[in-house]
Amino acid sequence: MTQRSALMARRPLAAALFVALLAPGMAFAQTAKEKALEARVADLERQVQMLLSAQQQQQSQITTTQEQVTQVQASQAALPAPVPTGKQPIQNTTILTAATPGSTFSYGGFIKLDAMATDTSDGRIADGSSGRLFYVPSTIPVGGAGADGGDAYADFHAQFSRFWLSTDHVTEGGDKFKTYIEADFFGGGSNALAGNETATNTYAVSLRHAYVTWNSWLAGQTWSNFMDVAALPDAVDFVGPTDGTVFVRQAQVRYTKGPWSFSIENPQTTVTPYLAGTRFNSGDNAMPDVTARWLTKGDWGHFTVAGMVRQFKVADETDTGGSVSVSGKFNLGKSDDIRYAVNAGQGIGRYLAFGVGSDVVTEADGDISALDGYGGFVAWRHVFSPKIRTNLMYAASHFDNDAALTGFGVTERTQSMHANLIYSPFPKLDIGAELIYGQRSLEDDREGDLKRLHTTVKYTF
Repeated sequence: MTQRSALMARRPLAAALFVALLAPGMAFAQTAKEKALEARVADLERQVQMLLSAQQQQQSQITTTQEQVTQVQASQAALPAPVPTGKQPIQNTTILTAATPGSTFSYGGFIKLDAMATDTSDGRIADGSSGRLFYVPSTIPVGGAGADGGDAYADFHAQFSRFWLSTDHVTEGGDKFKTYIEADFFGGGSNALAGNETATNTYAVSLRHAYVTWNSWLAGQTWSNFMDVAALPDAVDFVGPTDGTVFVRQAQVRYTKGPWSFSIENPQTTVTPYLAGTRFNSGDNAMPDVTARWLTKGDWGHFTVAGMVRQFKVADETDTGGSVSVSGKFNLGKSDDIRYAVNAGQGIGRYLAFGVGSDVVTEADGDISALDGYGGFVAWRHVFSPKIRTNLMYAASHFDNDAALTGFGVTERTQSMHANLIYSPFPKLDIGAELIYGQRSLEDDREGDLKRLHTTVKYTF
């Protein structure tokens, strides 16, 4: 029985008791005892009434509370879903405080650990040089008879880790602007404790790219228009088939329209002095390097042809030269592709294989003569599964030196072979190993070779 039912039952019971007590003495005057009893019954009725009123108020409060809860739940259901923990915005205002309103910002890069063991036949590559960090053909030692490289030596570093920043903006009139800046840590140290393996292994930030584009125009530093980045193989090494690769980043102004692109780029002349002195850069150029490229592409891959005209200048002496590059990528189904490049020209030395050859040589009378050179590579890529892939590469370069001018100690040719296996257990994470064999030959037919096991762990963000 509920509280309310009990109270309702008590009320008529009290009334009946009151009537029963008073009935025998209805004809007589009320005694003091009767008056006290009547007062007691009246008090009991008031208490019953108070209990009923309290119950009604409690029931009203419960109903109101339920209605409020229903209203709150409905309001919450109408609100947007809350942002998950850890996804809160970094700041309430735009990160581009000085940019044109409406600009977008993006950031990315990767962390890359390189670990390698190297064995060279004719002495060790100098510690701290670029050839200890990745494959650079010109650093392969070539010694005399009996030269011995000794035991293999190991190097670990993370200097090729990089980051980039970019902004994009489209005006009301449809003009498109983009800025891009990229850096890594392949810049050496700044003091006795920095940039070496003694204690801190700290290295300076190095500028890779810094440019702005406006519709079809580009101004700033980036890959040369003479270089086909899209044809580069999937290598564990920094470049891979370096011997036959055009590889230059420099300041330029470029115009692109459809399949065509044209550029004027920073000039520089690399010089081999008469009879094999120390090679140097002249810095005397007055005219920029001029390039043009044509590109076609589709589901099958891409094909491109590029040409370049250059002025060479040392003091008051000048010469000119031209080069051509043919390169591309051809897809062999979904799991295989072939990548290739053939590069040749007069004075191509600075652009090929990190400058393994010179652009010009000085003659006995101080005049200069451009050197002919050529090189190329071919690479096959096979994807076993979304997590495992392999690459096989061969590359070579050759220079037609006039030994009567250059001497016999200059590089005549280089070649290398690469085989790698790359495992990606998770998206953006690559774990790879690459076997490298490289060889450098001088004009007097002396040779030095390099054998290397190069491993890497790379995570892109």
